Amino acid sequence: MDTAEYRRPTHPALVSNLHIGAPYTVVLQSMTTTATLDTEASAAQTISLAKAGAQLVRLTAQGVAHASNLANIKAAVRAAGCDVPLVADIHFNPAAAFEAALHVEKVRINPGNFFDPGRKFLKMEFSDEEYAAELARIKEKLLPFLDLCNREGTAIRVGVNHGSLSDRIMSRYGDGAEGMVESALEFLRICRDYGFGNVVVSIKASDVFLMADTVRLLAESMDKEGIPYPIHLGVTEAGNAREGRIKSAVGIGSLLSDGIGDTIRVSLSEAPENEIPVARQIADYADANARANYENGTMRRSRLRRSTIAIGAVPAGAVSMVFDKACRLSEARKAIAASDRPVIVVMSYPEINDRDMLVVTASIDLGSLLLDGDVVGVELRSPLLSEAEAVDVLHDIIQATGIARFKAEIVACPGCGRTLYELPGVLDRIKDTFGHLRHLKIAVMGCIVNGPGEMAGADYGYVGGGPQKISLYRGTECVVKNIPQEEAVDRLKELLVADGQWYEKESDR
Repeated sequence: MDTAEYRRPTHPALVSNLHIGAPYTVVLQSMTTTATLDTEASAAQTISLAKAGAQLVRLTAQGVAHASNLANIKAAVRAAGCDVPLVADIHFNPAAAFEAALHVEKVRINPGNFFDPGRKFLKMEFSDEEYAAELARIKEKLLPFLDLCNREGTAIRVGVNHGSLSDRIMSRYGDGAEGMVESALEFLRICRDYGFGNVVVSIKASDVFLMADTVRLLAESMDKEGIPYPIHLGVTEAGNAREGRIKSAVGIGSLLSDGIGDTIRVSLSEAPENEIPVARQIADYADANARANYENGTMRRSRLRRSTIAIGAVPAGAVSMVFDKACRLSEARKAIAASDRPVIVVMSYPEINDRDMLVVTASIDLGSLLLDGDVVGVELRSPLLSEAEAVDVLHDIIQATGIARFKAEIVACPGCGRTLYELPGVLDRIKDTFGHLRHLKIAVMGCIVNGPGEMAGADYGYVGGGPQKISLYRGTECVVKNIPQEEAVDRLKELLVADGQWYEKESDR
């Protein structure tokens, strides 16, 4: 069966110079972590990512000088015989976007801070007439950029981040799915009405449930309004190691399994080349799920609800169902729908002999079912895992969906050219130091772009403020500013102790 039959029908509007939309395959991308003013390093990492399998490579362009240097980076990449499309990542700086559009294949703009000021969590009041005037202001400013991109053949990504919604949007539509979708639609409607079709849209969050639910609302809203643009998927600030892979597989894989999504990035706080194999595993397995879901009539396009599951207990009247052959997600959905009793799903993978693939596969299957909200329990079986190891993986999958916490919730951005400290090593130290504090959510952010905003749901934050300088946050309040990186983890512990949030072990709590 042709994949085109079950993919969400957005493909008449192709982003042709980025190869998105045809031949209906999921495009994999990543982002450099080098300084964009360093031509040699940025070109080398771009080439390395392309060799690893990245089909798009994004670079930060925080200023006009950075955007201008993209021309030199592109020239070096092309001189090396690499034709991977380049994407400029823009926040706060429309002038940089205009410059970048002259040099690269795509420019990502963030509706939350492209024309609106950065969020300060202010409550703003607008009459309908005043809000309409705000939309007219945005249109007046955006049209010249679309005109330039049209002339240059440059695509754009309208990329919404939960952590950088504007105060204007939050005041009128809230800080949840409706606000994020409306932030995207405001820009997409202008693109549609202008006749600009070279557009990709994304909505990202570090909360996996929120991200997956919001993208479903976005797809539904775009279909209703006749806005047929491809969707880019990603769980932002997923972190690293197994937790980062599981969060990404649950969020991205659950959507691809239901035919939603055209291009993806797995955002890991590791070497960016590590993202590509995980993205390929997610895309390939979710593609098989989508085929089975389409054939069996088990695709789900509706909004999500979290399962209420019993941890360590069997609910009264529940029945266990074991799925150990291909198309497990689709078969489980059919069986759950036909059951008149609560269902505990047991996913068994006797045929998988690679641990990394097992983690991704189980995360997509079990994560999708947990996000569906139709199971009361889950179990994982594999010859590769002891019973204790299987429970650990299950705990990470359940925590990724937001149902329960078994350790501290630590969100961490992958880093980019804006990051001015050694983020991966710091993340490992923070996980080692604070991981047992399961009542806390701690954010580790490379810079201020996603920092205070994406940390809005975090109890504490560790944010890069300058070269080797860190600011510490309690919620959205900066309580310690620009301290040396080597002191920051210890200072964060001191803050938790002073706030009464620290304990040595769970029994001390």
